[in-house]
Amino acid sequence: MILGIGTDLIDIDRIARTLDRFGDRFLDRCFTETERAKAARRPLIAAASYAKRFAAKEACAKALGTGFRAGVFWRDLGVVNLPSGRPTLVLSGGALRRLERMTPTGMTARIDLTMTDEPPLAQAMVIISAVPTQ
Repeated sequence: MILGIGTDLIDIDRIARTLDRFGDRFLDRCFTETERAKAARRPLIAAASYAKRFAAKEACAKALGTGFRAGVFWRDLGVVNLPSGRPTLVLSGGALRRLERMTPTGMTARIDLTMTDEPPLAQAMVIISAVPTQ
């Protein structure tokens, strides 16, 4: 059962300009240590890496139905890769509380994420589903 769908499209150059202007202040506000470490391993394409993750957070906030309000903050949404390599989001704080409230009893939430970039754009789509708890 689908609980929420969100998508976002962002200009990679906008993120690059924001990185140039605000640097660590922007990174500290929006990205987890895991996300920062991943981008640091790819310095030539760090802006694209951050842009995809920024879009993923926007898409997830939309799928939660809250946007970045009602206690949902940027760092409550962390993009990670499962051992298989599949990207997903790990939620904490207000985002996790919202996810728990919207997940029906006896079900487990699953967050499917796809991200792509084709300069100058990056895009992400999130589908939050409820699956039977096993």
